[in-house]
Amino acid sequence: RNEADTVYLLAKKLAYDVVTGQTDKLAAALAKTSGKDFVQFGKAVGVSHPNIDSKVCVTKQRKGGTKFGEYSGETSNLSTEGVNKVAVCGMQALGNADTTGAAAAETLRDFVEKTLKGDKNWPTSTTASGKGPAAETNDNAKAVAGDLTKLTAEEKTIMAGLLAKTIEGGEVVEIRAVSFYLHLNRSVL
Repeated sequence: RNEADTVYLLAKKLAYDVVTGQTDKLAAALAKTSGKDFVQFGKAVGVSHPNIDSKVCVTKQRKGGTKFGEYSGETSNLSTEGVNKVAVCGMQALGNADTTGAAAAETLRDFVEKTLKGDKNWPTSTTASGKGPAAETNDNAKAVAGDLTKLTAEEKTIMAGLLAKTIEGGEVVEIRAVSFYLHLNRSVL
């Protein structure tokens, strides 16, 4: 197989897994996507579909507190400190104080802008030295997949199309992929 075939198959698999809501398979396929391509996808969602952006990678509020996880290049979010910096999509603030962290929930747009630097933090986050919680293999790909599979059928179809367009070489795949999504939308959903 040549590289174009591989890209086409990855785009097709991502689209199918998004539309059918197969979280584990989608996470595995997303983990094969480059950080650069995922950044382009995230930017496209933020610009063209802010209503969907607000549903993906939403940081959570500290229990009993006012601060949310704040996206950063490294996670430093132990319950014994008040830092609340996260590099994991949708992570909850765990710090024991409300002195730092985001004042409001952050979303996919913030995750892409503050956390993803090239291939850094994709598909696995980075934990600051001596801090925690520790990164888990493909934690960001798994978190994104979980959020995408919770979207409405219409939103999933939109996301599948954007994934195909933003994967490197996606412009070659786009026409075939769109008809594939439309077929899936009619037959699966």
